[in-house]
Order: sequence, then C-alpha cells, then structure tokens
Amino acid sequence: MKYPLLILCMLASLLCHGQKSSQVKELENRRKAIEKEIETTSGLLEQTTESTQRSLARLSLLSAQIKQRKQMIALLNSEISVTDREIADTRREIAGLKKEIDEKCASYGSSLRLIQKHKNAQDKLLFIFSASGFAQSLRRVHYLRQYAAWKKRQAADIISRQEEIKIKADALEQARDEKQRLLLVRENEYLKIEEDEAVQKQYVATLSKQQGELRRELQSKQRSADLISRQIEQQIANEVARARDTRNLDERLGNDRSSAILRDEQLTEGFAAGRGRLVSPLNKPYTIVRDYGEQGYPNLQHVKINNNGIDLQTTAGADACAVFDGEVRTIYTLSNVPGWFIIVRHGNFLTVYSNLKEVYVKLGDRIKARHPLGKIYTDNDNATILHFELWKDNERQNPRLWIGQ
Repeated sequence: MKYPLLILCMLASLLCHGQKSSQVKELENRRKAIEKEIETTSGLLEQTTESTQRSLARLSLLSAQIKQRKQMIALLNSEISVTDREIADTRREIAGLKKEIDEKCASYGSSLRLIQKHKNAQDKLLFIFSASGFAQSLRRVHYLRQYAAWKKRQAADIISRQEEIKIKADALEQARDEKQRLLLVRENEYLKIEEDEAVQKQYVATLSKQQGELRRELQSKQRSADLISRQIEQQIANEVARARDTRNLDERLGNDRSSAILRDEQLTEGFAAGRGRLVSPLNKPYTIVRDYGEQGYPNLQHVKINNNGIDLQTTAGADACAVFDGEVRTIYTLSNVPGWFIIVRHGNFLTVYSNLKEVYVKLGDRIKARHPLGKIYTDNDNATILHFELWKDNERQNPRLWIGQ
C-alpha cells in the first residue's frame, strides 16, 4: 500500500500546481487585456486635439487611463502574491524531497553494507540450502529475487527524486525571475501613474479657471443629449407599444404561438443569457470615456452630466456593430443635432447606436451579431465617440454590465 499512496500524493501535488499555474495564466491574460486598453487610451489621447472643447474629453481619457493603470497594479499585486505562494510551496516540496532522498539513501546504504558483508555466492547458497524444507528453499529464492528487485527500484527512485529536485529547483529559479520582472513592471506603472496624475492636475487647474464656460458648454451638450434621449425614449416606447399590439392581435386571432412571437422569445432568452458576454458595439478598440448614469469629472466640482448609456471613444473610421442578432426597427436623425441613431430589437431587448455619420442598414433588416450598422461621426477635434444604450422594454439598463470585456 505504500507505493500507491505515494503515487496518489504525487498526483495531488501535480494537480495543485496545475491549478496555481492556471491562476497565474488567468491573471496574466487579464493583465494583457488591461495593457491593450491602456494602449488604446494612450493612442486616443494622442489623436485628440487640445482645444478647450476637447479638454474635458482629454481629462476623461486621462482619468480612464489612470484607472486602467491602477487595475494593472492590482493584477500585478495578485500575480506577485500567487508567485510568492508558489515559491514557498516549491521550497517546501524541495525540502520534503531532500528529506525523502536522505532517508532512502540511508536505507540503501545499510542494504549495500549488508550485501558487501555477504557478497559471495556461497552465502546465498548457504542461505537457500539451510532451509528446513524444499518449500522454504523456494520461498528464500523468491525473497532474494524480490530483494534484488527492491534494490534496483530504490536506486532508480533515488535518481528519479534527484531529477525531480532539479526540475523543481529550475522552476523555483524561474519563479524568482518572474517575480523580479513583475516587480519592475509594477514600479514602472507606479511611475506612469505619477506622470498621468501630474498631467491630470494641470488639466484640472486649467479647467477650474473655466468652470463657468465649461458649465455653459456642458449645459449646451446636455440639452442636445436630452433632446436625443427624449427622441430615443419616444421611439423605444413606440416600439414596445407596437410589439405589444402585435402580440395582442395574434392572441385575439388565436395565433398566440406565431413564428414572430417564437422568434422574439428566442431572441429574448438568448440576449438575456449573454449578459456580460455580448460582443463589442464597435469594430475597433475603444475606451469608455463616460459611464452610465449621473457623473462628474475628476476634481471638478459642480461639473456633472447625466448619461442614459455609455460613451465609447475609438479611432476615426470605426463602425458601430450589432451586439446580438436582431431586427433594425428605427433609423432616425434630428435636424439640429449631427448624426444618426439606430435602434435594433432583440426580442424584449433593444440596443441604441447613436452619433453615426453613415448608415449601412435599412428598416426591417434582420441582422446577426457583429453586423456593421454605420460609420461613427468624427468631430472637428478628431474625437470619434459612439453613444450606446441598452433597454429591456421601457427599462434602461447599464450597458457596461452586458458587454463582454
């Protein structure tokens, strides 16, 4: 029973290490995703001009980048903690293996000394023929064979354990090197945060002197946003009422399980199941510059804006794309506000894509996820921002909770 138990212990140890390695890999993947987000935000900062109108947008981008760097540092701290635990575990395992080898070597040494003392063939023959009977002689022959096989196994086991120690020692050295690399990356991120926060402080100081002008600008933007929001809400209400009337008509006609209703139910279930995993509403990398709900700007008092969705800044030429299968139900524009907005129905869910320069689809089109809907408008300050909303019937949802990272 000794060897099966030893094998089970070794397998448990290997499984444990496998889980830790998976944990490190997951943290690395998340860190790489944050690195890509930081790279995207840095690129957008370079593209956005420094006009007064764009100063708030640049402040939003800079604040987003600082937040991303802090997330990066948190992930680095987690990686370092996991690496520290793996280093400690590996050291304990090496110590255990060394102790096991010492015990095996002592046992093997005693065996070799005993063999050296009785090494000639006459001793073995004497041991066999001194048995009380033929059956005992056979048992003694079998014992000598087993003893010889045991010696070979002991020698092989000692060599195997020594190789295992070498492998673990190499892994320990790699883990130490990786920890040093992570510490350097973390230190570099701390320095970059200090630089970003210094620039942020300069922006805040400049913008603080212009709070009156900024409030007027934001009030103007908020009026335009409210106008669009009211129109979107009206279109959403119309679409919900239209769907309800269609369903009621089907029920009155006895078609309570029509193909249209079944399709809507399937889309609703599929959309709901995709919460947190919906595809991006853009075909290029982006940074969220304005989140859902009422919010202010970092360190700027009394400068607030309300948002029914999220605003995603991307590079010029980017397209808005459907986040899920659905049907184009509304294409609309306002005479005094630049850009188009599109509403796509996904059963009981609706998604809104606003600030489009061009429209690629037409009313009634049934589309698949990732289908291009239109090109996003780029303003005079080189800012390309998609306003994206998500509704369930008449209830607004936070899009950030639905889109996959």
